Amino acid sequence: QVQVAESGGGSVQSGGSLRLSCAVSGRALSINAMGWYRQSPGKQRESVAGITLGGQTSYLDSVKGRFTISRDKTGNHVYLQMNDLKPEDTAVYFCNVRIGSRWLDSWGQGTQVAVSS
Repeated sequence: QVQVAESGGGSVQSGGSLRLSCAVSGRALSINAMGWYRQSPGKQRESVAGITLGGQTSYLDSVKGRFTISRDKTGNHVYLQMNDLKPEDTAVYFCNVRIGSRWLDSWGQGTQVAVSS
C-alpha cells in the first residue's frame, strides 16, 4: 500500500521561502504522477502543482513563477520549492500520488505553512 508523508512546513514572513518534501513508501513503482495540494481554513482543498512521470509540470495560476515542483529519480520523493511566499499561501500542504488513473484516497497529515505579512 502506497503511503505519503509530508514535511518542511513552517512559519515565514512575506517574501520568504520554504521547501516542502514528500516521502512516498509502498509500491512506488506503479506511480505515474505526483502532486501538491493545499487547504486553508474554511476552504476546499486545491491542487497547487503536479508532475508526471515524464516530467511535465502544471501549476495553480496564483503560484506560477513562485513555486517549483520536482521529484527525485527514484520517484520516492517529491518536492515543492516555494519562493516569494504571500500570506494567501498560508495553508496545510499535502502531497498525493497517482497510480494508473486514480489518486490515493487517503491523505497524509500534511505540513503547515504560515506566512505573515
